[in-house]
Amino acid sequence: MTVALSLVLFALAFCGAFLSGLVGVGGAIVMIPLLYYVPPLLGAGELTIKDVAGLSMTQVLAAAAVGTWSHGRHAFVHRRLALVGGSAMAAGALLGALLSSHVSGRVLLLTFAMMATLALPLMFVSPAEPTLAPDDPAALPFHRATAAGLPGLIGLVAGIVGAGGAFLLVPVMVGVMRIPMRLSIGTSLAMVGMSALAGFIGKAVTGQVPLWPAATVVLGSLSGAPLGGRVSRRVPVTVLRAVLAGIITLVMLRVWVDLATG
Repeated sequence: MTVALSLVLFALAFCGAFLSGLVGVGGAIVMIPLLYYVPPLLGAGELTIKDVAGLSMTQVLAAAAVGTWSHGRHAFVHRRLALVGGSAMAAGALLGALLSSHVSGRVLLLTFAMMATLALPLMFVSPAEPTLAPDDPAALPFHRATAAGLPGLIGLVAGIVGAGGAFLLVPVMVGVMRIPMRLSIGTSLAMVGMSALAGFIGKAVTGQVPLWPAATVVLGSLSGAPLGGRVSRRVPVTVLRAVLAGIITLVMLRVWVDLATG
């Protein structure tokens, strides 16, 4: 790995992790296209889509772990919901990651584009915003079957494409499960951390995680995620929703254009 590629990977991981802490995504919605398009654009080298998927899963794991810690310190993690949903999501992600070694690069991109397209309209569903004491997130009830079933399915698809799945999970939690936005951000990161660990193991044992690029990505993630978490607590919920919707829209359009013209 060249010095130029190392610097580019560090910078991209920092940006992805910052967004992870800011809006509760693991970072894959941004990292997958950035890792795939930016290094060759800057003349720093080129990564295969399977290398990108492995590096993205590595970045998601690191960013989600730090982001969960950051949001959890301020009581924005629903621990019971995270355990139920995260366990199901991890099982799905492990299966998806193991299956991904038999999936073509074009199918990976197509699956990613479909996930982004599905996530976008959910961001515009008005969520319930019950009064909730910041120090008592466990007081908010949830439906266990829904909390396990939807994250499990998201984890399966996310494991295939190398994502943690939070860019789809947050809209589902807000629009379907009716969890308040700030609590969804922190709780989704906890779920995604469990999912990403399982997905990382699946990709690592099938040889889809390049070692030194992965180490560089982890360093960048550990730097960016805490900063994003601090900024998130100071930004209005409407702005957080708009930022996440904007990110999903831009990435979705770019990937669909590439699939159509490729």
